[in-house]
Amino acid sequence: MNGAHLHLLLNHLPVIGTLFTILLLAIGVALKNATLVRTSLAFFPLLVISAVAVMLTGEPAEDIVKQVPGVAKSAIHAHEEAGEMATWALAALGVVSLTVLAALRKRARLPAGFALGMLLFSLVPAAAMARTAYLGGQIRHSEINSGALASATDTGADREATAADAHSSHDND
Repeated sequence: MNGAHLHLLLNHLPVIGTLFTILLLAIGVALKNATLVRTSLAFFPLLVISAVAVMLTGEPAEDIVKQVPGVAKSAIHAHEEAGEMATWALAALGVVSLTVLAALRKRARLPAGFALGMLLFSLVPAAAMARTAYLGGQIRHSEINSGALASATDTGADREATAADAHSSHDND
């Protein structure tokens, strides 16, 4: 296993984990269930740890993937910058979550509207994580690049004709 493989294995945890935790928080808000809300708030700091782990594996992954033909360094840089921003946004949510859990540890009920506010706040790092994942996919997943649709709609005959044209032009040289 190399740095790129480790990065790819870990990077799903903060993205999917954040979405799962927001879903748990939304259910807690909808049901007015303080236990679900507190549980989701406890997950956010754990997700920060996973995001930091992903960020730490980014440099070794970059060192490997930037040597792969066809990989744009600008795509790597955009992904890296988005990842840092997403990690900071998630860290802010994690700190607020820990602060709230500590402040409300002896209260059975949460203040009205508080859980909804946390739910809305959690959408910011979730969006940042989603953007980071999208930009990461742009590095090596040609199927999500904008030009992939055109190549996916080519028929086999179109590819064979293009290959034949290329071959015949080499014969004429």
